[in-house]
Amino acid sequence: MITEKEIQFYRDEGYLIVENVVSQTELEALRSDLARLIAESVSVSENNAVYDLEDTHSSAEPRVRRIKEPHRVMPSVDALMRQPKLVSILTRLVGPGVRFQTAKLNMKAAGFGAAVEWHQDWAFYPHTNDDLLAVGVMLDDVDDINGPMQVIPGSHKGKIHDHHADGVFCGAIDPHQSDADFDSAVPLKGRAGSVTFHHVRAVHGSALNRSDRSRNFLLYQFTANDAWPLVQPVADLAEYDSWIVAGEPTLEPRCEQVPIRLPLPEAPMQGSIYENQRTLKNRFFDVIDKTAATQ
Repeated sequence: MITEKEIQFYRDEGYLIVENVVSQTELEALRSDLARLIAESVSVSENNAVYDLEDTHSSAEPRVRRIKEPHRVMPSVDALMRQPKLVSILTRLVGPGVRFQTAKLNMKAAGFGAAVEWHQDWAFYPHTNDDLLAVGVMLDDVDDINGPMQVIPGSHKGKIHDHHADGVFCGAIDPHQSDADFDSAVPLKGRAGSVTFHHVRAVHGSALNRSDRSRNFLLYQFTANDAWPLVQPVADLAEYDSWIVAGEPTLEPRCEQVPIRLPLPEAPMQGSIYENQRTLKNRFFDVIDKTAATQ
């Protein structure tokens, strides 16, 4: 599925876009499952284990910004994580042993889909080594104006930026305090069915969706089998190993000298990255105008 040149690009830049990984049949299954969940959200009034809602969500006009752990409520998401094409790419980028970590489905509805501030996934879940990445599946065509994910090339080789506000974790980088080169960020664009891969230490974020089209983006997180979490210990080894999609389990963590900054004390707002980032003082991206959104 990918060439040596593409593998080297990922190593150098920290991201990669691959087209035609997801078939039209698989896309339709994902969209169908998602439509069902959106329809069911009319009976939900606040964030819960399944939904993360926009502040302007209502039963009359459901506005969901994230499906939490979609692999547990969307059969299509559970099936796709072991798709041979996808696993083939993962073994080239992460290693022969690959473990599924978790998933989420971020939704940017036309005209008001929420921004995600600059951050590094590594700040949330450091491991014994950094052979981890996120896989983004485009459920819609993604272009410059419907809130594409943006990545700073090469940032996965740099430092771990501070993701704290007033000494407490907030899951975001303060653009006034950071020396990250945000102007160099590149948007990850493509047609529906395209898949992005970004390294766990890559600095990334996304702006509001200002278009008249949705931007639904399914994100999987994968780790090398020998990368073990440093913050949240493994509670159930059998379940942990059941998420392996390639290779064999191991009880010997591979420890490498990588920069780590712990996500402690915990963010005061829990539930999702959107909630974590509420305590960020200086925002880079615009936020939705709640008044305009309800008119």
